[in-house]
Amino acid sequence: MVSLERDPSYYNNEAFTVYEDIDPTKSATSKPSWILQRTLSENTYETVAPSVEVGVTTSSPKLPEVDKKGGRSCLSSAGRLRQKIGNFGSKHQAKIRYAIYAVLIVAYCVYFTFAMLYEFGSEASVRLLCMTLLAAFLCLVSLLRSCAPGIRTPQPIIKIGHFLQRHQRILTICCCVLIAAGLVTFLVVDVALKRPSNLMSLLGIFVFIFLTFIFSANPERVRWRTVLWGLGLQFLFGLVVLRTPWGYAAFRWLGDRVQEFLAHTDAGAKFVFGEKFVDHPFAMKVLPVIIFFSCTISVLYHLGVMQAIITKLAWLMQRTMGTTAAESTTAAGNIFIGQTEAPLLIRPLLPGMSRSELHAVMVAGFASVAGSVLATYILLGVPANHLITASVMAAPCALALSKLSYPETAESKTSAQDMTRLEESPHKSVIEAASAGASGSVKIVANIAFNLIAFIAMLQFVNATLTWFGHRVGLVAPHRPELTFQMICSYVLWPFAFIMGVSSDDCRQMAELVGVKIFINEFVAYNELSVLIANSHTFRDYNGTWTRLNDDILLHDSNITLVGGVLRERTVVIATYALCGFANISSVGLVLGVLGSMAPDRKSDIADLVVRAMLIGNVVCFMNACTAGLLHEGT
Repeated sequence: MVSLERDPSYYNNEAFTVYEDIDPTKSATSKPSWILQRTLSENTYETVAPSVEVGVTTSSPKLPEVDKKGGRSCLSSAGRLRQKIGNFGSKHQAKIRYAIYAVLIVAYCVYFTFAMLYEFGSEASVRLLCMTLLAAFLCLVSLLRSCAPGIRTPQPIIKIGHFLQRHQRILTICCCVLIAAGLVTFLVVDVALKRPSNLMSLLGIFVFIFLTFIFSANPERVRWRTVLWGLGLQFLFGLVVLRTPWGYAAFRWLGDRVQEFLAHTDAGAKFVFGEKFVDHPFAMKVLPVIIFFSCTISVLYHLGVMQAIITKLAWLMQRTMGTTAAESTTAAGNIFIGQTEAPLLIRPLLPGMSRSELHAVMVAGFASVAGSVLATYILLGVPANHLITASVMAAPCALALSKLSYPETAESKTSAQDMTRLEESPHKSVIEAASAGASGSVKIVANIAFNLIAFIAMLQFVNATLTWFGHRVGLVAPHRPELTFQMICSYVLWPFAFIMGVSSDDCRQMAELVGVKIFINEFVAYNELSVLIANSHTFRDYNGTWTRLNDDILLHDSNITLVGGVLRERTVVIATYALCGFANISSVGLVLGVLGSMAPDRKSDIADLVVRAMLIGNVVCFMNACTAGLLHEGT
């Protein structure tokens, strides 16, 4: 380094900054080794370096000069323009946003008008009309809620509210009496007189409620308001879907749209696996649906759609049934997400929840299935509208029976304020959310595939062992049925199938499905049900002679054997509801691991309650099946 002596007047330049605080005796880490300063008068850069000699500096080479009238003026003009635009946007942000909304609304109105004039009356045009009306209604509600604080409630409405509050007990009793009278009238006129065989399902409802009450942890502490409201909402959902033309048509339409939506998975599967991906239907057609649906759920969660739906359903159950905010939120969440994801909605509250609340959370998970898995059952051939209805019916019924089995004995520490805002999506964009949803489904797909391989292989081994023992005592096909796990379940669980309203001819097959669902998993059970559904369709279209060999049916003219036999339409509907839940032995360990990791201090309570919750989850599924059997109008 060369030291240059400069004239002291050189440092009197106003554009030059003298750093008097630089102490050359200090370490290099405490002060910068050099400091770059710009001399405006000369357009040069000076490097002020610490030195033992006072006033000694080193000068770096001059950088290329910038044209004062050219580049710098353009840069400063661009900066000033950008600043003005930013200030204008900040000052008129609300007006700009409303202007954009207005342009978009006008553009959509023009499109909607043209679409209605071009074609009206088809399913697609009616769908567009309904979507538009729903969006307009939601926008109107949002606008009214935003303006509500500035609107004074009219005096007549205030007086009506005070009157209802003063006479709340009397009005509640009157409403309950009217509802009970209407229900009894409906059961007598529409069920008992027209389809008396359906009353067996009503007997099943009373039997399951009675058994749950008998084995309740605290029968004397049961809050019957929660139980009755939960069962009432369950019955209402079933009534709307199964007995009203518009409700059945709406859910049938919804099921068709879901199937239509899931069919787009074939494009991705075809691209990855090739033209012959349908040759391996389960691995290359069914499992990819989970990836697509999980991606969709992740995007909807990122956009806030899932949180809005879950919050509204939770509010409905909390206001009617009197359950806590955490319980209601979990039950509503289980309609769309699985038993391992739903507790994440209330994760911060789990350590402080009561035993009754923990029990309700687990029952809600056992009594329903995840939306991604629901899509797979639809592809197996299970009726989509009944699967969707079963998922919705399970939420209030799960809360009702969980409070009947394990009533609340302590004051809840959770409130509605704790659940006013669900956990937001951690993703920064829709693309990131879609990618995360697809990647996250890999674990689900692998878990399903590996479990099916393991459980089906284990079931085959158990059946081979039982068959070997059966052969020793003469249980040999085709003269006698072979001894298998399904055969044992068909006799042990036969009474449960019968009181659900299943015809006695189908009870053994129904009991087999229930046994497979409880002791293995619902996926294997639905897979067997799909085989029976396909057999039923084949048998319905067959016009030749046939012979029954134990449970199998041999079609002579076509030389086809329908393994497992066939089921009536009514039995298929009841089975769809009875199997729609994660309540099986293999899920017990899963729930223990998931909830135990979220609330380590409550592991002992979770372990004490998980088996009871699994059993009550099965009862919820059976109650849904009984309700479907009571209201079903088919054969």
